[in-house]
Amino acid sequence: MICPHCEQSLLRKERPGNVCGKCGRRYALDPKTNPLRLNDLRVRRVAAKLTEEGRLRCTTGQLWYALSRKSLKDSDAETGCGGVAALFGLVLGVVGLISGAVLFAVLGGLLLVTALGFLIAAASGWRRGRARVSREYFRTELMRQWTDVYGSLPPGVMSDRRYPSPRPSPRTGKGRAADAPASEPGSGGLVLLCPDPSVAVCIDAAGLPARHGLRLVATPDELPAVLGPSSPGTVLVLHDADAAGLALAHRVREAYPEHRVVDLGLPPDAGRDRPNAVPVRGEPPGDAVMDVLRRSGEYPPDQLKRLSKGWGLPLVAVPPAKLLAVVTRAVERAGTATDPERRRAASLGFMTWPGGGGG
Repeated sequence: MICPHCEQSLLRKERPGNVCGKCGRRYALDPKTNPLRLNDLRVRRVAAKLTEEGRLRCTTGQLWYALSRKSLKDSDAETGCGGVAALFGLVLGVVGLISGAVLFAVLGGLLLVTALGFLIAAASGWRRGRARVSREYFRTELMRQWTDVYGSLPPGVMSDRRYPSPRPSPRTGKGRAADAPASEPGSGGLVLLCPDPSVAVCIDAAGLPARHGLRLVATPDELPAVLGPSSPGTVLVLHDADAAGLALAHRVREAYPEHRVVDLGLPPDAGRDRPNAVPVRGEPPGDAVMDVLRRSGEYPPDQLKRLSKGWGLPLVAVPPAKLLAVVTRAVERAGTATDPERRRAASLGFMTWPGGGGG
């Protein structure tokens, strides 16, 4: 590997305990000792791409996905292990047959059977869609190793340990920002329902809630306290492209028919024909979730079958720049649709005037 400090090529024996044998400095991640085979230079390179060289910020969840894409595809591990087992099995089997050593012959046969199992698993895609480490392990273990060495997360990367709380007001010390449009309980307004804390933290850090008077909530149960029954509001639902995510917007519409619900989530075919959007396979959804999708009549049988197996694409797969652009557009459109003054201005063309210039 290449030392992230002196950029010298290091053999395994030249970097004991994650310390460069040439410059003597410690580094965080060694590709030989972590499940994702990461090194510090790759982490920095991917983080810089996600943040557009520091223009934006991303979360540990978004970084996890970007660094896990390779392991989410068909893993070569089964093929490699199968090849090694087959080679040793063949050698032991031949030696056993030539020498008459029954034990060698039996061990060789067992290894060949094991090799066959690995090859069958590889052919069936058993590991496809399953990352080598979970988001939680990446955040608590791999990123802990990083902060132990460098004192903080990679440049531009934020922790997504907690769902963002409302921004405090400079005047009152609590609630939303003082210059944000009102969106008090019972007064309607704009709400973004986003169950994924990684994505919510990214949106909050970009200033969208404060800029647009947008309220962030993690579950549908929080909507009554934010919207209230007295005035209709707009709920933007941001979700993964898996069964639970796709069912979320339908459930919100059924539960809150008095409010306008906009499905802002990923469609079920979001990862198709996009090399960087590698699907993830989680636990199969329950019957209740699949019943919601079947009742909607929006999904063909082949999609329902795939969704029932746990396949999907998480929101953290969307690069921060694209995510923020989509949410910003949706919030602006929703604000124009619900605010009479903004709707009138848009109809007069004020919303499309170019900046600057004079009369």
